[in-house]
This record gives sequence, structure tokens and C-alpha cells, in this order.
Amino acid sequence: MGNLLHCQDIVLGWEGSAVVSGLNFDITEGDYLCILGENGSGKSTLIKALLGLNKPMSGIMERPADMKAGDIGYLPQQNAIQRDFPASVQEIVLSGCLPKCGLRPFYKKEEKEMVRSTMERLGITDLAKRCYRELSGGQQQRVLIARALCAAQKVLLLDEPVTGLDPKAQLDLYDLIAELNRNGVTIIMVSHDFGAAIRYASHILHIGAHHQLFFGRTADYLKSETGRIFSESAHIQEESVERTENGID
Repeated sequence: MGNLLHCQDIVLGWEGSAVVSGLNFDITEGDYLCILGENGSGKSTLIKALLGLNKPMSGIMERPADMKAGDIGYLPQQNAIQRDFPASVQEIVLSGCLPKCGLRPFYKKEEKEMVRSTMERLGITDLAKRCYRELSGGQQQRVLIARALCAAQKVLLLDEPVTGLDPKAQLDLYDLIAELNRNGVTIIMVSHDFGAAIRYASHILHIGAHHQLFFGRTADYLKSETGRIFSESAHIQEESVERTENGID
């Protein structure tokens, strides 16, 4: 397996102010990396750096010579306006090929075939002519993952992909992402979902108050002090939710 990204002593920020520092991690082909951290810990800044939208203030961020930031397919969080976009599913998935088109005002045969096979792979072929805004939240996320795969077949960066979905749709999407990973797609997922992270991810990067708390394999994370603390916290929160739902509190 080849190394896709090497980060050493990275400091990220903007306008001369550091937002997160001390980042040391690697991403290898086939990894499923989950990035955990509270709001304001620097996850969004890290996403921008991974996408090549900003450069580290200091440290080393290395990619293979033949890999560009644009080789990462990106699934951002959606807002209400984006969820109401009036285009067909096929048009949205096709738009993932736009970076390959350059100034060319049409899609090549192989690009259309990639869209067809990707939609089939994600089980949304029957939705091709449907209007995107008429779909359920889970269906919309499948469409956007298909679009991201058409932009970059090997690496996906997912920002809180299950936000706003019901529990069944969340589970279906997590299973889909895990299947893509088993079939060779490298996954980088930003999440608040501790349970899903330890269930699906091969590696955990946990960012605390603007600095790194842990990076390594998930099994080692669960044995670490950080992993134990957050595991206990997540367990307490789950118990509290269950008690509320059962009318105990």
C-alpha cells in the first residue's frame, strides 16, 4: 500500500494566527481514517488543508508526486439551499466530471460510462431522472458520494456525512462507506459519532483544543487514555438518551 499523505509537525491557521498545531499523521491507500474533535478544535481548517485550499503555516505536508489535492473527492455538509437544488440526479453525478473537462463543453463517452457504473455501484440508477430535491436525505447523500467518486475514484473526504439523517439512513450510509472502503477507496471522515468511528474506522485522528490528542490504529486508540475518556463519555451520553426516550428522566 502506498502512502497518500504524510503530515509532520503541522501548524494550520489563517491571517497569521494558529488554529491547530502539532499534527503528525499519515494516510495510506486503503485506510479508513476518522477525524474526531469538538467544534472549534480545527477540523474545518484541516479539511481545507487536505483539499489544498490553504497551506500549513509550518511543518511538512507531503503527497506522492503524481497526486494532487484535486484527486480527493469531497462530500461537504449540506445546507438547506443545497438540499433544494432543482437538478436531476444524473446531472448532479455528471457534474463530478467537470474538473476533467477543462474548457471542453461536453462529456466524453468514458466519463458518461463512469457516471453510469458509479450510479449502479451506489444503487441509485433508478433515481437518474428524479429531481434531487425530491429525494430523501439518505438518497441525496448517496448521490453526492457518487458525484465525489466521479471526481476522484480513490480517495473520499466526508464531512459529517450522516448529519440530519434518521438512524436507519445513517446505518445504511455507514455500511455503504464501509463497502467502498473494502473495495479499495480510501476514506477520510470527519465525525462527532464516536460509536461509528470505533466501529468502522481503521485509524483515528483525535484533535483536542487546537492540538492533536491521538493518532493511530483504532484498537490502540481504545487502549489510550484519550480513547478511554471519550469512550466513557459516549457511553454516559447514550445511557442518558436511552433514559430520556424511555421516560425515566
